[in-house]
Amino acid sequence: MVHNFFAGPSILPREVLDKMAQAYIDYNNTGLALAESSHRSDNFTEIINGAISLARELLQLPEEYEILFLTGGASSQFYMVPMNLLNEADTAAYINTGIWSKKAIAEAQIFGATEIIASSAEQNFNFIPKQLPETTQYKYVHLTTNNTIYGTQYRNIYPRVDCPLVADMSSDILSEPIDMTQFDLIYAGAQKNLGPVGTTLVIVKKELLGKVSRKIPTMLDYRTHIKRGSVFNTPPVMSIYGCWLNLQWIEKQGIEAISKNNQAKASLLYDTVDSCSLLHTSVAKEDRSVMNATFHIEREDAQSLFEELCKEAQIVGIKGHRSVGGYRASMYNAMKLESVEVLCQVIRKVEEQLA
Repeated sequence: MVHNFFAGPSILPREVLDKMAQAYIDYNNTGLALAESSHRSDNFTEIINGAISLARELLQLPEEYEILFLTGGASSQFYMVPMNLLNEADTAAYINTGIWSKKAIAEAQIFGATEIIASSAEQNFNFIPKQLPETTQYKYVHLTTNNTIYGTQYRNIYPRVDCPLVADMSSDILSEPIDMTQFDLIYAGAQKNLGPVGTTLVIVKKELLGKVSRKIPTMLDYRTHIKRGSVFNTPPVMSIYGCWLNLQWIEKQGIEAISKNNQAKASLLYDTVDSCSLLHTSVAKEDRSVMNATFHIEREDAQSLFEELCKEAQIVGIKGHRSVGGYRASMYNAMKLESVEVLCQVIRKVEEQLA
């Protein structure tokens, strides 16, 4: 058994993969592969409507929110958000908690003024800033809920602001119960907890749109996709189907049960890391990510042994992001506790042999 700790594209439930594989050959006994079926067909209409409806149900979103499946990854939302919401005379506020926040800030600066109102950069992004200034003067406040590279996460307590709140939830959406009505716009690349790579979920309050003076390119205007139900142009059919299947899997498991399992996995790994003298994590304990645990091994002999034992145990995707090094264990919804137990066994072996 391979234990997949990649940060994304990431692990998916086996039953989802099996159904996707079958759909590539013959979707629902139609004799057609879904990948070669029209996005205007009744089959895909059922899929896209089913995915949107189930996402609304699982996230408990009222009707004032629109749900879209778009392309371009979360990175495309770095510029679509300010393009649709921010006038040149406006100022948007950003909370800087890592590389993805910085990329979002850089794109927003093209469309209007931006201000970093809180940051953890001075401590190498190892915590979540807790204090914010007055926010009434801003067009919106933007935050990244989970920081995959540094291993920090808002732990279900989000800042209260006096303007719209925008969130990049790419790596922790649907990992625990959250009151989504705290936010006015949410976006999430699918390839963590939602489904296979290729589509991006966007949730936006309709009242936010149509208030900028600039002319927005048709494809980059949220209203275009709202009017056409996410099929203005040919959408990533297979990716959206995979998301629909994965949403069904989440519904069957239950968000509460998924959250409990995620907490158990994270607690087990962090307890093991903390108890090992050869490993350390610099992330503030109260801000440790449940999705992405990051840690370092200083001794070269311990690094070599750790990597050798991981290979023997069929653990993959454990290397940290190239910008920070070290190691990273991504434990998304579909990961079983068993895989984390195997990783913890490897850590204990390193400790036993070298400490």
